[in-house]
Amino acid sequence: MIRVSSENKSQLCSVSGHALWQWWQWACECIPEAEKNTGRAELKRFLLALSDLTPLDLALHTYQSQPSVALRLPLAVLSDRWRQRWQERIPLQYLIGRAYWRHLELTVTPGVLIPRPETEELLDWLARWVPRQQQQGHWLDLGTGSGAIALGLAHLWPQVQVHAVDQSPDALAVAQINIQRYQMVERIHCHQGNWFEPIAHLKGQVQGIVSNPPYIPTALLAHLQPEVQYHEPHLALDGGRDGLTAVRHLVQTAPEYLLPHGWLFIELMAGQGEAAMAIAMATHGYQAVQILPDLNQQDRFLMAQRR
Repeated sequence: MIRVSSENKSQLCSVSGHALWQWWQWACECIPEAEKNTGRAELKRFLLALSDLTPLDLALHTYQSQPSVALRLPLAVLSDRWRQRWQERIPLQYLIGRAYWRHLELTVTPGVLIPRPETEELLDWLARWVPRQQQQGHWLDLGTGSGAIALGLAHLWPQVQVHAVDQSPDALAVAQINIQRYQMVERIHCHQGNWFEPIAHLKGQVQGIVSNPPYIPTALLAHLQPEVQYHEPHLALDGGRDGLTAVRHLVQTAPEYLLPHGWLFIELMAGQGEAAMAIAMATHGYQAVQILPDLNQQDRFLMAQRR
């Protein structure tokens, strides 16, 4: 079990530069041969997060001659976490307790899904489609996890009030840490519950809904890479038999909450676009429905605008 502590500069340890260089060589040997390049890049991110070293220090290994290098954890703890990365395939983000998403540094724990680059693209599509007059009022982030989308929305449009909903109390606790870090408690409101249940009072008052719901078909979970399969929360991954259980519920319920011409944006698994569009069209609740691609030109996002 990884326990992420609030490591900060008041808790710094130190080690000689020579000892850290020896540790670096040991850490490189831990990386499987087929993953040496990506593994060394992860090792640099690992040390950047848990020491006071700079990217240049790590590129040139100039720290070797330093009598003391500041670390946020003892070297033995770093060794234990680095072993966990490769022996247990624990994602790097959980080991360092943070993920970098858009311009944000987010606390993450095994209780939340690690924010993905595709979800950054979802915010980019919002910025392109939503007109200025709707960049205000109530917006929903359903299945908020770490709070990434909620924070992205709040930074994107200063006039919105964001309602971040998650069924998991552990996820909401992490989201609140991130919301407090960016001083957004006045504009992002957290609600615990299943999808729309805790925000029934907002029916008919919402400008837009954004969600990155679980969308992986249950049968595919056993075939995911071990970092995802064994360490990320299945509540945020398992989309039911066809992967569309949550998507179907969101699409069918959203018109009850949206103002006229309000927006719905949902991240999908590649290949689900046609099915998701059919679900939206069958509701007869939307005046426009479109599937938007990601940077790899895969169908990735559902955009629907209420009648």
